[in-house]
Amino acid sequence: MLVLLPPSEGKATGGTGPALDTGKLSLPGLTAARETVLAELVDLCTGDQDKAADTLGLSPGLRGEIAKNAALRTSGTRPAGEIYTGVLYDALGLATLTAPARRAAERSLLVFSGLWGAVRITDPIPSYRCSMGVKLPGLGALGAYWRAPMADVLPEAAGDGLVLDLRSAAYATAWKPKGELAERTATVRVLHSKTVGGVEKRTVVSHFNKATKGRLVRELLTAGLDPATPADLARALRELGYVVEGDDAPAKRGKPQALDVIVTEL
Repeated sequence: MLVLLPPSEGKATGGTGPALDTGKLSLPGLTAARETVLAELVDLCTGDQDKAADTLGLSPGLRGEIAKNAALRTSGTRPAGEIYTGVLYDALGLATLTAPARRAAERSLLVFSGLWGAVRITDPIPSYRCSMGVKLPGLGALGAYWRAPMADVLPEAAGDGLVLDLRSAAYATAWKPKGELAERTATVRVLHSKTVGGVEKRTVVSHFNKATKGRLVRELLTAGLDPATPADLARALRELGYVVEGDDAPAKRGKPQALDVIVTEL
């Protein structure tokens, strides 16, 4: 199973590991593309500060992120699993996984990034600020930039098992599984169910969408479950106590299976 995650907007700082070496990151087929984005981002952030803030979409209170990006080549690093924080990663709780679950996480989790393309949780990276929605002056929109490198690398990383795609829309633009690989890909939407006047109403949740996704990945890892197909995933989540719908919908050739996880408490 390969689990595709979005990064977090907020990131931990204070890395004490050695300076960045892109050649030591996983998915080496992305190294050249990473170096290109890194060079563009550092150049942007060592130049006109107003231009950098505008390009990165930074409010006045976040302009310190520009200096962070300017120092990316010399800053200390931390494993990516420690860099990414926020609701999903709090719920996932990498630091408190059992040893077997942690090993499974290291094999299966892949975090998408506007700067790195995608990294595994063991990859040593510095804290940074660069979302997939950014348009760098020399490269344009990063979501479009990453499509070709990802198309060369990700199918091999996916292997022959399930792809559980939990990315947000912006990060999904960088790579979309195709053909047979798409047919063994599952996406998950979290819906909040509540009864109003005797009628059930369902709404898409945001904050708790991330928390639920983090929890379900943690529970799959902790239980040692490794579903091979979207149907297997639906069964595994039900075994863990989740209400899941959508697996009975007719499969669409060359398309992922969309699953809904229904929650009644937030």
